[in-house]
Amino acid sequence: MAADKTEMIFGRNPVQEILRAGRRQVHKLMVAEGSIERGTLARVVAHANAENIPVERVHRRSLDCETDHHQGVAVVVGPYPYATVADIFQRSQARDEPLLVLILDMLQNPQNLGTLLRTAEAVGVHGVVIPKRRGVGVTRAVVSASAGASEHLLIASDNLVRTIKEVKESGAWVAGLENLPEALALEEVDLSGGMGLVVGNEGRGMRRLVRQSCDYLIKLPMRGCVGSLNAAVAGSIALYAIYGARG
Repeated sequence: MAADKTEMIFGRNPVQEILRAGRRQVHKLMVAEGSIERGTLARVVAHANAENIPVERVHRRSLDCETDHHQGVAVVVGPYPYATVADIFQRSQARDEPLLVLILDMLQNPQNLGTLLRTAEAVGVHGVVIPKRRGVGVTRAVVSASAGASEHLLIASDNLVRTIKEVKESGAWVAGLENLPEALALEEVDLSGGMGLVVGNEGRGMRRLVRQSCDYLIKLPMRGCVGSLNAAVAGSIALYAIYGARG
């Protein structure tokens, strides 16, 4: 990705979190003329002014041409700052907490990725790892779906099999979330220590080598007529189960 590439992020919460996180280069803030500047929007404008970020009032239709969900504000920023797997380990050590890393194998839907990132940030995940070459990355749609939580997370793009090996070598267990007969029920597993949680693709689940690299598989208890849950929902439930087990 070119160092000078920029993108526009829309929506009051995503824009606010980009400014709060302070990890991206921010080129300018764009506010639709006629917007009532109070609440979140007022805080966004005040933050931009305090940081000497240019604030441009623009015709609302210029934002309408980009998206229906701009909420009267956009920010022009540099590329998303991906972290490394080593950075994730270091965050765990700095917090003096057992490692908790979310590993996502080829998710394709930006909404699913954004939802999982939002949950991961809420439960204190130390970092998220996605594949280098396949699956969706941190796009503006993902930032929006995560309500800006992506800006506070360490997200690495790396080889997943190698990442799982490194997580296991650190002393953590790696559990793959998959509804297979051999999978253990979530309540049967000790989730209180260092953990890596792997969530697979929406349709095909985890790739074979990724699945085989896990220490074990886990599944959610189900008693209804529908045989499975959306990847983002299932992953979020599992993350909260780990969060609860860690006290």
